[in-house]
Amino acid sequence: MKKKIHIGLLARIIIAIALGIVAGSFLPPFMVRLFVTFNALFSEFLGFAIPLIILGLVTVAIADIGNRAGKLLLTTVLIAYGATILSGYISYFTGAALFPSLIDTSVSLDAAEQGAGLQPFFTISIPPLMNVMTALVLAFVLGLGLASLQNTTLKEAARDFRDIISGVIVKVIIPVLPLYIFGIFLGMTQSGQVYSILVVFISIIAVIFGIHIFVLLLQYTLAGIIVRRNPLKLLLTMMPAYFTALGTQSSAATIPVTLAQAIKNGVSEKIGGFVIPLCATIHLSGSTLKIVACALALMIMQGMHYDLSLFSGFIFLLGITMVAAPGVPGGAIMASLGVLQSVLGFDEATQALMIALYIAMDSFGTACNVTGDGAIALVVDRLYGEK
Repeated sequence: MKKKIHIGLLARIIIAIALGIVAGSFLPPFMVRLFVTFNALFSEFLGFAIPLIILGLVTVAIADIGNRAGKLLLTTVLIAYGATILSGYISYFTGAALFPSLIDTSVSLDAAEQGAGLQPFFTISIPPLMNVMTALVLAFVLGLGLASLQNTTLKEAARDFRDIISGVIVKVIIPVLPLYIFGIFLGMTQSGQVYSILVVFISIIAVIFGIHIFVLLLQYTLAGIIVRRNPLKLLLTMMPAYFTALGTQSSAATIPVTLAQAIKNGVSEKIGGFVIPLCATIHLSGSTLKIVACALALMIMQGMHYDLSLFSGFIFLLGITMVAAPGVPGGAIMASLGVLQSVLGFDEATQALMIALYIAMDSFGTACNVTGDGAIALVVDRLYGEK
């Protein structure tokens, strides 16, 4: 039997971008309108799905955390959330300082969205059942309520709903994303904006890579001060986890390696066995810094208003939403689309670019997440481990 060739999501996104650029230079307007029509329909479905994604994923995530009461849990959650928020602010201030000089603000995404003014053949309106903030607040109310209930019937129903939503993400949205992004870049090529946007992409990726290295150094410097050990040695010990995450693109799949390296750094097995799996779910510094930087860059590109107050609200909500990110490549950006839409006002075209940018750096974000888990484990072990 022939072995089936598996092409990862990142590879499919890159292929879709390349094909969109090439095809956009010779496809007739009729063919472009077909993809504009598809993108319009998929955008409607995505808008309908976003509140359901938040409700389905956040509810169970909050309920599961609430079930595990205790000072150790609370401390770990607060440290992980604080680290995630800090990385978001570092990303914002760095981007605000560097991006205005790197980004061409004359680039327009409006023309790119519909391929040089081409309209879809038809559209179908699919209104969401609720807006994003309603979904987020409802998820918190339900999650906290489920955490306090002894009866498991409703909890199981919530988990079943989460599984349905995860299935929609894995089996419908993620597989269709490359075609959707192909249509976006097809439109950009038709409108003459594609090369300007690619230059912006390269600039953003370079800056984000530098930020994620700085965040790791900062995390281990702070952890090293607390545990009174050399931070560089602590960070170097975690490198196997970093490189494993680059390959797996999954915090969950890297847990065994992360745990083993944390123990080598002196974390007790008891503390490590609790903190590392928990942080694989709730600590997403790398994912958050990427989303904040990409969002800021796209807003600057389009001349949208931004300030510290706006991004503070965005970062705090994003940190909470990241807890619900499913363990699939691109899951974090899917969970964050609702906050991007409700707080920053991102439309479908900008969301598509966010997805492409995020997935292009997915491995490095995951590597930053899991490596930072080791620093959190060191701090928690210092506070609660056997002296």
